Amino acid sequence: MVLVLNGVLQDDCPMDTNSLFLQHPVYRDYAQQLHSIQAKSVGPVGLLYVGQRELAASAPHDKNVNIIGADDATTCIIVVVRHSGSGAVALAHFDGSGVDEAVCTMVSRVQELALGYPEGRIELQLIGGYRDSKGYGEDVFYSIMQSFHNHHLEIDLTQACVGELNTMLRGEINCPIIYGVGVNIKTGEIFPASFPDRGPDRELRDARIFMGAQSVLDVYDSTLGMLRIGPFNYDPLRGADLWLSQTDEFLLQHLSSSPDVEPPHFAPQTRATIKFIQENQFPAVTVFRDNRPRYFRRDDATGCWALVRY
Repeated sequence: MVLVLNGVLQDDCPMDTNSLFLQHPVYRDYAQQLHSIQAKSVGPVGLLYVGQRELAASAPHDKNVNIIGADDATTCIIVVVRHSGSGAVALAHFDGSGVDEAVCTMVSRVQELALGYPEGRIELQLIGGYRDSKGYGEDVFYSIMQSFHNHHLEIDLTQACVGELNTMLRGEINCPIIYGVGVNIKTGEIFPASFPDRGPDRELRDARIFMGAQSVLDVYDSTLGMLRIGPFNYDPLRGADLWLSQTDEFLLQHLSSSPDVEPPHFAPQTRATIKFIQENQFPAVTVFRDNRPRYFRRDDATGCWALVRY
């Protein structure tokens, strides 16, 4: 009984988005406020990008991060946890896998970063999970709500731009209105966003998901101020050549949960990921030598992430 909806402590967790909006119509207003904000295209300088099945946390005093964000969310949901007193923020891109453990990690990271700052509330914002025909978005929504509801802390849901509130008709097809969001670490402002640069190590990070990793990876060490990837391993991909010989439409139809509404880069990015897997069949050997993570530090000259050479 620790999820707070519209200021009221809840005994039960809403079963779906319809129940939430019926019982608490104020979330319609909150979603409309988010829709009214001008979308931004955010470049790599000062950006901490969070991919699918990843999370990261930072705080206003972190000189290495200005914006933390994620996009490409169709049936997935982007989750933002923020401490109102310190401004500490954790952001994750959930697809339904590894949610329970990741929710605990997000809240813990925010609590750690909030130590020594004024008291405040833990606020939760959900964006994504459009109303798809197979109900994938609803499943992700319920798993997230259940995980937060089962947490021992009181957590305020302050935004739920999901389901019908993040859906528009394009012809006869439901489409997401917002695919991505950014959070300004310094001010706490959240805004619709896209990220042309999804690095570093985009193909490596996507390969982990493509090959079936179920956990949500924490990709940022806020103590060191460094982005951290791995180490992890996967088995070789059988039939990589066969996948690479297929058309973009084939890849869309067979590898997406929402083929009608994926952004244009889905197929090229998927193809690049399969190619990477083909060239790195054993990443524990070719990528993570000596079982070391790949660390990236913010380059003072460019403002972008640069690989730390051992």
